[in-house]
Amino acid sequence: MGRREGLVALLLAALLALVLLRAALVCSQPLEPAAGDPARRQPGSEQVLRGRLLADVSPRGDGERCAALLQLPVGRTDLQFSPCPAPPLQEGWLLEVQGPLRRPQPAPHPLLSGPRERLSRQEAASQLQVESWQVLQRPATPVADLRRRLARALIERAGAERGGVLAALVLGSAVVPLPPAVSEAFRAAGLSHALAASGFHLSVLLGAVLPLARRLPALPRWMLLAGSMVLFLLLAGPQPSVLRAIGMAALALIALECGQRLQPLALLTAVVVGLLAIWPRWLVSIGFQLSVVATAALVVSAGPLEQQLRRWLPAWAGGWGWLAPATAVPLAACLWTLPLQLFHFGVVPVYALLANLLAAPLLTPLTLGAMAAALLSLLLPALLGPLLPPLAWLAGLLAALAEGVAALPMAQWTLGRPAPGLVLLFSLGLLGQLLPQLPRCWRRWAPAALALAAALHLAALQADQLLLVHQGSRDLLLARHRGRAALVALQADGLSCRQARQLATGLGVPRFDWALLLDPLAPEPPVCWQELAGLVLASADGSLPLQPGQRLRSPGLQAEPLGATSRGVRLAVGQRQWLLLPDRQALWAWRDQPSGPRPDGLWLGFRPRAAEQQWLRARAPQQVWLSGERRPHWPAGWRASGASGSLHQALG
Repeated sequence: MGRREGLVALLLAALLALVLLRAALVCSQPLEPAAGDPARRQPGSEQVLRGRLLADVSPRGDGERCAALLQLPVGRTDLQFSPCPAPPLQEGWLLEVQGPLRRPQPAPHPLLSGPRERLSRQEAASQLQVESWQVLQRPATPVADLRRRLARALIERAGAERGGVLAALVLGSAVVPLPPAVSEAFRAAGLSHALAASGFHLSVLLGAVLPLARRLPALPRWMLLAGSMVLFLLLAGPQPSVLRAIGMAALALIALECGQRLQPLALLTAVVVGLLAIWPRWLVSIGFQLSVVATAALVVSAGPLEQQLRRWLPAWAGGWGWLAPATAVPLAACLWTLPLQLFHFGVVPVYALLANLLAAPLLTPLTLGAMAAALLSLLLPALLGPLLPPLAWLAGLLAALAEGVAALPMAQWTLGRPAPGLVLLFSLGLLGQLLPQLPRCWRRWAPAALALAAALHLAALQADQLLLVHQGSRDLLLARHRGRAALVALQADGLSCRQARQLATGLGVPRFDWALLLDPLAPEPPVCWQELAGLVLASADGSLPLQPGQRLRSPGLQAEPLGATSRGVRLAVGQRQWLLLPDRQALWAWRDQPSGPRPDGLWLGFRPRAAEQQWLRARAPQQVWLSGERRPHWPAGWRASGASGSLHQALG
């Protein structure tokens, strides 16, 4: 590296460090609404807002609710519709909406996703539960109309599954609503990136355009290339991965036109610096992180991995030389993004490398064909008929491949989300294995760092613990013993089940031994809960799910009813005994029982009165948890979850 290149690299590294520091400081602070933002108004008050929809109103969660962001003169708000409006409201429409305004709630636990964190990344600080709305204007939205027209043409002719895959290859899965089963299969197989607008799709597009552009004069060549990138941006939307890919492609093309050749790593660094300088909150965007790290993996490690794989291939496998580059690219991306997979999801798609190897021959022709089909649907719809059947067959083959890999045993390895310090230690050890140019001392200690991170995380997974998550009227109590887990839920609605699933994944619990639902009106049948636990006890008629004399038991975990007239439960976790008293009737049932061994801990799902507090001070154990806000007159040792929060106790 010459002196000039060294100075450029040093400058980029310094800029990157400063921009990362600024972005980290911005992301560490909660979003502060500007003067005039509706978030500054009285929470719970009835408000009338006027603004422009930033996206089509689309289903969220269970599909019975819909939401979309509304751009206001100052700030943004998240509109909540229940039920969903019919006909659907579309991007760009001017609306007048009325309803109660509220500030979005934070996640009750770090392993759960909360509306405040999600909306903060979208620069929205308020939510409005829409009670009535009126469309004031339907201005022209040519880009949004083009997206809908393309997606509708492919889906109507090829079906929801195959047409959705083809549309996602053109527009990206963030724009095209895919069937949930298809999205889940691609995610479990490690193929989600194939349907997300990214650098691969742009490279396929430019790969088809460049041979034509080379034969043109300078001005038409630049117009063709720039037009292709602008069209890609308009169709896929200004997503972080899309802007990262376009920025790198534009800089590389400019350098080539000027007779220069920029280093790919310098290109990536320059684009990351520019994007984070403009949008610092993208630093916490999972899509942005995965896009940047995967690109760095291809730039830094794909070549050395290919050379290493070629050396490992036996001499007789000369005809299989293509296997080395075909394996090196997905292997580098999988290894580099592994810490992010663990940190954000706690799940590793075990067969991602196999799925990517099998899907690689399909992706390029499918992407090119889908782009050609989209173009024909606009210009020459009559020619779409002969082209679509083979494309639909290939799309079906890709979907079947994803579903087949996702159905393999242990397709998703639930490892749990490690602590940030362990992720950093694991990342340093992994880099020491992947980058031979690092100092020898780093590479020497890299295996030890990997082993230490794995050992500490495994020890955390095996530890006994009790976790309470409280949000509104919902309470989840999760008990763990030597890697096994059980769950007690006060409410059995869909949101509680989804939160329980997120907690299980984040804590490395593939499946609960049993789940006890204390909701007197639990849904029947509780399908979501049955997918989550080996045994589910619930009641749909108001009776107690556990009757006197009955027990829920698995190794180290046990639940039995406190009495015949209450929902109180005795919970045993290893050698520790806890009493779970969700309501005042359960407290009375315990109070009326003969004195026995004092439990190790007590949970109250209600606020005790003064007389009850006095009795509890004499009878309750030292560990007392309460759901809700803490009161000033409560004893000092009592711990409260807050209106939306959690409590954790190690039971080792």
